[in-house]
Amino acid sequence: MVIKLEGRIAGPWAAELDRLWDETKPTLAARKLAIDLRDTTFADSVGIRALRTIYAQTQAEILTGTPWTQYLAGEVTRESLQQLDAE
Repeated sequence: MVIKLEGRIAGPWAAELDRLWDETKPTLAARKLAIDLRDTTFADSVGIRALRTIYAQTQAEILTGTPWTQYLAGEVTRESLQQLDAE
């Protein structure tokens, strides 16, 4: 399953991502998830938090295509990697 995000993940769009995830996660079951950030242009702290929640629950593959989306993927996965290092 792929969640494809475009444009800004901020404000009401971050809230929409949270809503989408709440509806989607029960249907995911054992399927793998990918988060496609290749067309994302901005994410505020709420958007990053929403992405971190999804990543923490699924260890989803994150698809990037620009330096910005690579940076964003690093921000999303950084907290999870620090938690693993602490264990």
